[in-house]
Amino acid sequence: MKNNSPESNFWKYILAGIFIGAAIKIFAFDILSVQGISMEPSIHNNEKILACKLSYGIVNPFGNSTLIRWKNAKTGDIVIYFYKNSLVVKRCVATEGDSLEYSSDSGYTLHVGEKNYSLTELQYNLIKNSPCVPRGMILAIGDNFENSIDSRTYGFVAQKNILGKVIFK
Repeated sequence: MKNNSPESNFWKYILAGIFIGAAIKIFAFDILSVQGISMEPSIHNNEKILACKLSYGIVNPFGNSTLIRWKNAKTGDIVIYFYKNSLVVKRCVATEGDSLEYSSDSGYTLHVGEKNYSLTELQYNLIKNSPCVPRGMILAIGDNFENSIDSRTYGFVAQKNILGKVIFK
């Protein structure tokens, strides 16, 4: 005999809500608190952001990559990915095939399209031999690039490792 009492239905709805909420958090959206000033003035320290994990594909809930990818990040997207076991928020400033130019005339500089990014000597030596963004990769840099550890320091980010796109801040 079925138990359709109001109390029984209440617990079914609670469990269904928890299950649906967990599935949305794991696969679709995540609310994150940004730590640091690397994305200022766009995103400030301790500011909450909403990231869509379905923007580029289905994220592996047990790893740091996508299982199925249907779209790649574009220039201008603010993306999230893992670097050294920390979730990172940066702006995609170049995608595969985009030209990268370097200058060491008066300080070290990276030229991407119309934008210039300052480099340390170490950063310059790390990436100066890359005339363009390699296939399947992006160049991700913090908006406050003077105070950002990003692709200039650790290299290009694989598209498959991008876990989502910031859609609201």
